[in-house]
Amino acid sequence: MTKIHHHPGDDLLVAYAAGSLDEGLSLMVATHSALCPTCRARVAEAEEIGGVLVEDMEPELLSEDSLAAVMARLDEPEPVPMVRPAPRVDDATRTLIPEPLRSYLKGGIDSLPWRSMGPAVKGLDLPVSGTSKARLFRIKPGAAMPQHSHNGPEYTMVLAGGFSDEMGSFVRGDVACADESMLHQPVADEGEPCLCLAVTDAPLRFTGMVPRLFQPFFGI
Repeated sequence: MTKIHHHPGDDLLVAYAAGSLDEGLSLMVATHSALCPTCRARVAEAEEIGGVLVEDMEPELLSEDSLAAVMARLDEPEPVPMVRPAPRVDDATRTLIPEPLRSYLKGGIDSLPWRSMGPAVKGLDLPVSGTSKARLFRIKPGAAMPQHSHNGPEYTMVLAGGFSDEMGSFVRGDVACADESMLHQPVADEGEPCLCLAVTDAPLRFTGMVPRLFQPFFGI
């Protein structure tokens, strides 16, 4: 198993344990934790600490109409739970993509509705709610992404292959965390395509004219 060297920050892990992240960031942390025993343990520890803090909190007094409000809600019809259909994936995809990310894909990696974002990069938007956007990127071996900076945090988790940039080298399970101060140009490793899950909450800032022209079409 590939050793993971780059992890989400403790602030993200604690926020995930508290349930305060939006869907895109939660998906990234949960997918990373599925591959990373260290972060799984940190999340479990944060959940345990949170449970103890809740137990120690002083109970709040209820208003006089609280009981009536609860009784009224008992008469309301129960909401129908949204069940995400199980995707039909091949064995290779099942091995490569851990849950919960796998449930967001409607098929195997090769059969997904990838959108070309240039001669070497393909992208796929994932159906997440909230302020963050989550996407898969598939980059040809040895190819470079356009140089860019950021208008907000960008988290990129490697699922297959790897890439290198000004922050270092990243392989399966690693999470690269970039912010507004970072100007970089990720380059995919040789050998196999680099498959990444990227989560952003603001558009990227490209330095090149061509990427800036096509940015509205790609929504990144």
